Amino acid sequence: MVLNDALQLTVTAALFVLSYVFYRIDVSFCCVFILLAVFTTRNTPLSLASMAVERYVAVCHPLRHRQICTVRRTYAAVGFIWLACAAPAVADLFVTLATESLSFFRQSVFCLRQNVFKDPVLADKRLAFDIIYFSCVFLTLVFTYLRVLFAARALSAETVSAQRARNTILLHGAQLAMCMLSYVSPSVEVVLRLIFPGQVLEIRYANYLIVYILPRFLSPIIYGVRDKQFRKYLKMHLKTHLLSNRCRAESRTVAPTCAFQEDSKS
Repeated sequence: MVLNDALQLTVTAALFVLSYVFYRIDVSFCCVFILLAVFTTRNTPLSLASMAVERYVAVCHPLRHRQICTVRRTYAAVGFIWLACAAPAVADLFVTLATESLSFFRQSVFCLRQNVFKDPVLADKRLAFDIIYFSCVFLTLVFTYLRVLFAARALSAETVSAQRARNTILLHGAQLAMCMLSYVSPSVEVVLRLIFPGQVLEIRYANYLIVYILPRFLSPIIYGVRDKQFRKYLKMHLKTHLLSNRCRAESRTVAPTCAFQEDSKS
């Protein structure tokens, strides 16, 4: 998940910068960027679903967790997810190679998906695959959350693992809902262009931040800040940083007190 998000942010940021600097780039280079961006974007919802299933198994079937969620099966699940996400994108490339001439790939275009994969059949295919992917992920998240919730309520008191699993699945659902903004973002962008015709670049930049950056921002919160050990060292670092800043501010007026604080801290 972290590797996929890092790759997705790197590719989309590079494509965004190139679009601003050069405006038009070769179709061949644009195809590479578009395929990587589409592949990594589709990978995120399926990864969320797989992690929700793992939490469901850990809470509802704890005795079989080690048997079901083995390292080998984890690698197989990751490989299947990457293959399922890459296959439709590669199919778009093959259809474009079959329908367009070689001179088309030497042209310079503004790097958008509809400017490169222009066949109307591909648009219908993309819509169908996106609906299938996100419907399966949404149903998986709802099923796992309800099962974890019922398992927690069946106990006399909610266990810590069940509560954390339920919260994690809820955060996955929020992240999925933010990822689904990519469906409505093209229509919203068209409406905003009609309302603000002279702010095209600003609208595209805001769309990029909200649709592509913000959903990936939740991953460090889910798996970083919620970790007890990491949160402990984060609080310690913040306290040290605040104390150091306070010491520097007091050193301008009360030098002996600041020096004493620095010596005691060291």
